Amino acid sequence: MKNFRRGTALVAVTALAGLALAACGQSKDDDNAGSGSSLVVGTTDKVVSIDPAGSYDNGSLTVQTQVYQYLLNFPAGSTTLTPDAASKCDFAQPTEYVCTIKDGLKFANGHALTASDVAFSFNRIVKINDPNGPASLLGNMKSVAATDDKTVTFTLNSPNDQTFGQILVTSAGPIVDEETYPADKVLDDDAAVKAQGFSGPYTIGKYTKGQIAEFKANADYDGAYNKPKTKSITLTTYADANNLKLDVQNGKIDVAWRSLTPTDIASLSKDDKVKVHTGAGGELRYIVFNMKTMPGKDAAQKLAIRKAMASSIDREELSTQVYKDTYTPAYSAVPDGQVGAVESFKDKYGDKPDKAAAKKFLDDAGVTTPVDIKLQYNTDHYGSSSTEEYNAVKRQLEDSGLFKVDLQSTEYVTYSKERVKDAYPIFQLGWFPDFPDADNYVTPFFAPNNFLQSHYNFSDSDNPVPEMTALLKSEATDSDKDSRVATLKKIQDLVADQIPILPLLTGAQVAVGGTDVKGLEETLDPAFKFRFTSLSK
Repeated sequence: MKNFRRGTALVAVTALAGLALAACGQSKDDDNAGSGSSLVVGTTDKVVSIDPAGSYDNGSLTVQTQVYQYLLNFPAGSTTLTPDAASKCDFAQPTEYVCTIKDGLKFANGHALTASDVAFSFNRIVKINDPNGPASLLGNMKSVAATDDKTVTFTLNSPNDQTFGQILVTSAGPIVDEETYPADKVLDDDAAVKAQGFSGPYTIGKYTKGQIAEFKANADYDGAYNKPKTKSITLTTYADANNLKLDVQNGKIDVAWRSLTPTDIASLSKDDKVKVHTGAGGELRYIVFNMKTMPGKDAAQKLAIRKAMASSIDREELSTQVYKDTYTPAYSAVPDGQVGAVESFKDKYGDKPDKAAAKKFLDDAGVTTPVDIKLQYNTDHYGSSSTEEYNAVKRQLEDSGLFKVDLQSTEYVTYSKERVKDAYPIFQLGWFPDFPDADNYVTPFFAPNNFLQSHYNFSDSDNPVPEMTALLKSEATDSDKDSRVATLKKIQDLVADQIPILPLLTGAQVAVGGTDVKGLEETLDPAFKFRFTSLSK
């Protein structure tokens, strides 16, 4: 038995959600466990960190989804919370969320998985508070403690948190081995692989960061997913989307998962050797403004510049000309299709460039034109079409005559570190939601200690936004659907007023597989978890 740690993790009040749940187990397809031999998945996504405390990106999440357990999870094809490492989770009191751990769980290294590991996992994410990590998701967690070997109690800052159960399924939720993961720093990838502190459906064998990861089925896995249908899956990382396209087309890999160009997707859809699979949407492409380093002499000028940019962007052109309609225009922080989504940016700035309106914003604030803009984008994480996309954005801004754009690009390994160090005044980001709820498009972005790290609504900066914090808290604790939707509209309207981000496009999940590959449709669901357990051929 491990020593129990009653650590307390304190962070700024954030409107995160929780869901009262008495979940029941899911049957396992044991007869099909590991029935296949091997399969290769290709991707252009880079892994920032296998350690959950050090990453909050799609590439890292793809790895973490396979190798870690969570208290609760979303089985393939479902958005219903289901026990994973927990046998049940529920509210004991309005501010106490209690989970009971299953008997007999263990990590691949043989160490027992207990409530102490769970409390340790959540506490260290908040303690480490890595700028590229998921600590912002845990803003409503006042503390977490193991009260005995099987019981974990989360104490929340705000009562009646409507989706807190879903937070446990996010990048903040993987359970790590407290005997091998340090409490105060991120474990590097090679050490994580060597430690084998994994209890998910797969473990990692051969691993070379940025190149290859070999996943082996974990015979001891007892969780929300079915047993793996394929014993060994290799994840190969590509620097060039064109090579990814060619290899899946020629059968050198079985699956291409993020990110093919729109032209490649259109081409592959006509190739009878492969099949293009499209799943639930929700991806958001957007521009972030660093409130400290963006141009402008004061807050009023900075806001005027953001409003002028919002009035100068032609999203429809980006959608049709760059992305061949595989993405559609986004006029809000919350993409169309999510409950509560409204098009606040269209209402305030229109759906076409308006030079006169943009010029008036700048003139009224005394901004000298053309405004020098330093705009940074990424070349290898958000798809190779980012270059064409941001060249189009540059042209659109400069066509107004109001801006002069210095466009620069950086590879993601460097990009992810530099963008949180105030290196980029204005920069590209993309988002795949952690769970299927509008809250996940607002709380991580705009609450105190948010993921953007752009000095928007930071209590230690010049830009605290108490109105936003209050609205986020309200939407997260409101059990009345209609009033919650009304609050979500206010949040989106406030985002359009203040423009900490400029939404551009939203799109669906796309994967391409050989005609003999099964299970892709099953895993491309609204939960946004790409599960290797579903794949076979």
